[in-house]
Amino acid sequence: MEKLSVVIITYNEEKNIARCLESVKGIADEIVIVDSASTDATVAICEKMGAKVIQQPFLGYTEQKNFAVAQASYPFVFSIDADEAPNEKLLLSIIAAKKNPSANGYSMNRLTNYCGSWVKHCGWYPDRKLRLFFKEKGAWTGGALHEKYELNSNETPMLIDGDLLHYSYYSIDDHIKQVDKFTAISSKELAEKGYCPSLLKLISAAPVKFFRDYIIKLGFLDGYTGFQISKMSAFATYLKYARARDLYRINHHK
Repeated sequence: MEKLSVVIITYNEEKNIARCLESVKGIADEIVIVDSASTDATVAICEKMGAKVIQQPFLGYTEQKNFAVAQASYPFVFSIDADEAPNEKLLLSIIAAKKNPSANGYSMNRLTNYCGSWVKHCGWYPDRKLRLFFKEKGAWTGGALHEKYELNSNETPMLIDGDLLHYSYYSIDDHIKQVDKFTAISSKELAEKGYCPSLLKLISAAPVKFFRDYIIKLGFLDGYTGFQISKMSAFATYLKYARARDLYRINHHK
């Protein structure tokens, strides 16, 4: 049977980390936490629950996750976020993969909980993620946001049964803070690439995003939650482009 390293990056995750660690204790042969100077109880919780904690100033999501994978003692790695936890069916699938590995990487569906409701539409499910892999067979790639693990030579991962449960937002305020944080990062990336969204882009992007998520991707079937998610996603799309346009204007009028 393959031994498995579970790797997690953290920063101020005291609300989530105990649930995450508890969920993987039956499959992990070691748990490696790469923390970027948390100021809450995250590190104390991790140490109390037997995880190995390594401090590393935040390098960006892609670089931080590659650093974390490199700290794993075993070649077989399960990389998850602090606000995630495998359900029972996924745990059984991971155990089966440990007993008889038949692929270099395994993908799984991720099911998100939004303010207490599980979201099955809005483009949020199945939200397939490659999180179980042999670390020498691939790497985390991407920009400052939207990192993803890719196998070498664009190899296709094997899909396994079960859901990776994602406890994303506990309140609307949590979502607003995340929108503010992520659009600041993504708009800076766009501006650094020299992209200036047109006025037409600013006017059309948000309505198109709302229509796609709420109508085409059946967000209305998730009731009020689907409406709220679609509305916030549309606002985030507008804010990203508005900030990028503003940054471009500032950078080119110095």
